[in-house]
Parts: sequence; C-alpha cells; structure tokens
Amino acid sequence: MNKKEVAHIRKQFKMDHDLLNIYDILNVYIMKETNEVYHWERNPFELVEREKQELHMGNFKKLLTGELDQKLFELKFQEEAEEPAQVLLHQALVTGDPEEWQDLMLLLVDKMLVDAKYERDTVITFVRGQYYLPTKARNEEAEESGKDEVFAHPFILCSVNSTEKQKKTLLFDYVEREYKYNVNVDPIIKLSSPEQGFFYPSVTDNYSDVNRILYCTGKSNFPDPHFIEQVLTAERSVTALEERAIFEDIVKEVAGEELDASTIAQVYEEIQYVIETNEEEEEPPKLDYKDLERVLTVSGVEDVTPEKVERAFETIIDDRNYELKASSVMPKYTTKSIKIDTKVATISVSPQDLKYVKQVNFQGKRCIMIEVDEDVVIEGFTLSTETL
Repeated sequence: MNKKEVAHIRKQFKMDHDLLNIYDILNVYIMKETNEVYHWERNPFELVEREKQELHMGNFKKLLTGELDQKLFELKFQEEAEEPAQVLLHQALVTGDPEEWQDLMLLLVDKMLVDAKYERDTVITFVRGQYYLPTKARNEEAEESGKDEVFAHPFILCSVNSTEKQKKTLLFDYVEREYKYNVNVDPIIKLSSPEQGFFYPSVTDNYSDVNRILYCTGKSNFPDPHFIEQVLTAERSVTALEERAIFEDIVKEVAGEELDASTIAQVYEEIQYVIETNEEEEEPPKLDYKDLERVLTVSGVEDVTPEKVERAFETIIDDRNYELKASSVMPKYTTKSIKIDTKVATISVSPQDLKYVKQVNFQGKRCIMIEVDEDVVIEGFTLSTETL
C-alpha cells in the first residue's frame, strides 16, 4: 500500500460523498474499572443523526492520517496463528447480514480485552461500508455506469478512542439571572484523537488485498504490539524510527563514529535524489547494501567497499539482503527536522542546509559554526560581525 492509495481512501470519508457508502456502525463502550463491555449499540449509519455522522467522519479521516511506517503500518497476517483474526475479518467483510457482522466484531472486542488494561473508559467503533476506485474514461456507448460494482471495494474500519471527564464550569443563567456551578458527569469521547485502529482489507495496486491489513496508531512510531500480535494476529512491522536507527548503526559500522556535517548532508542529498527519482513508482524506493555502498562512496566516505557494507548489514541486522526504506532512514528533507542539542542551545536545521554547519576548534574550545547569508537578529538586536 502506498501513500497515494491511502490518500485516496482517506479523501472518501466526507459527508455526502458519492464514492463512499457506509452501511452500519457499531459502538462499544468499555469500562476501565471492570475492563468489560458496559454497553454496545449497532445502527444503520444513514439513520444516525447528521451531526454525529460528521463527528465520526472526522474521526475516521484523522485515523487514516499520517506517514506510512510512522502512524500507518501495512501488516501481513501471521501464517500460523491459533485464532487468526484474518478469518474473522474476512467473514465479516463478505457477510451481508448486519447481525452476523455485529457478532463477529464483538468477538474481536473480546480479543481486545484479553490481557489488556485500559487507563480510561474507551469506545471502540466499527463501521462497514464500500468505497469506489475512480474508473477510466468510458466510451459513451458503454452500458455500465461510472460506479459499476466491478470497481467497488467493501471495507471494515475500526477506531479506538479514549474518553475524558468534562471540566467543571461556572455558568450564567439568563432566566434566573444567577451564576451556577455546573458539573457534568457524562464523559467526552475524544473523536478528534483516535488512539489506534485498523482498515481492512489493505490495497495493493488498486486491488483489495485480504492478506494484509492497515494498522493505525495515534502516536507516531509507537504501534501497540499487543493489538497487532494478539488482536489482529499480524506480524509486527519495523517503524521508521527503528529503521533510521538501523541505518545509523550501519553507517557507523562502515564509516566510524565521527563524520563531518558536509558528509552527512551529502549522504542525505543522495538518498533524497533516490526518493525523488522514484516518486512515480508504485513501491517506495529501498536501499540494499549495494545502494548504500554507492551513496557512501559518492558522499566522500573513504575506504568503502561492497564487502564492507555487506558485513555491516550482517553485523547490525543479521541479514545481508535487508532493504532499508529510503523515506524512513532520513529526516524530512526540506524542514528543520534535525536537532543539534548542546548544553547552551538547541539548533534546528534541515538536511539540505546541514552543509552550512561545522564543528570547529577555536582557541582550544569546540564551537559550532553556521554559515549565514544575512545578519543575525536576536530579540530585535542585530549581532555585530567578529573577524576571527
């Protein structure tokens, strides 16, 4: 599943969209004290009040928002799971009976409650529906409509949202002309910030892929291993943060612990070039040990050989054929995504501007030197320029 396919699905979740049909919604309320289902209800989505529909649509869109391998993870199902969630989900996907779908989703909720403790009351929301992929231009004589069933994709979406207590407030009563202390005990469901969930099935080359599922987490680079492995019975995926750490360790193994900023900047520039030249490809570009050897050599790292990089892959990740996702191994290229932390200051620069940063030794002291094109202004004062 690539970012274009995710973006297309996310765009469907808006009111009155003619390429999306949501049939049923199931809400399940979990009490934190007992870790049990307190209440559940299923309704046809079209009979839900419009204001509630809008809130749910915003929640679903938020759930599907984020970068792949950071907040969104396409996962394979475990091949030998004892109670495979894939079977349950596929059965729920193909059934036309709302009650059977409801019962299957409640079985999934039971799996969520095993060996899990919720810190707050939690609402688990399921919807089932169908979205349509855009069709190619048709001949005017073609009998099929632009929304033919051939292009329809049934889906199940799940969102897990915590609740919070309402704040105590002071109200003014216009009728009685008096101030009143208001305490509302009804919890607020935090639909604007889903904690996790999933979208099933995933998509591969614009076709539904029932062997994969899109897992969504509310906290970047922190997927819930219990939810993935025990509830979804899927294989855990490497996060972008973990992959970046692997990349850094491999580079250190090959080039040593110390690199100057210009070399690091050149490495990022080479990887960014790989990303940009493969933007139209369906699969995100990846770097094997041969690709990384080329990147390091072009960037000016000395004594780099394919054999040396291959050994580094073996040492760090125990797999010489491992491929690093290019988009995961580097910070965002055009934003100030690199933080340089020192005792006296934290400096933010973009990877493309890292070449203007140097660490120098001045009068026996280590200093950071930054090349700038304009006067530096601090709190309205322009710094004077010293000649060293």
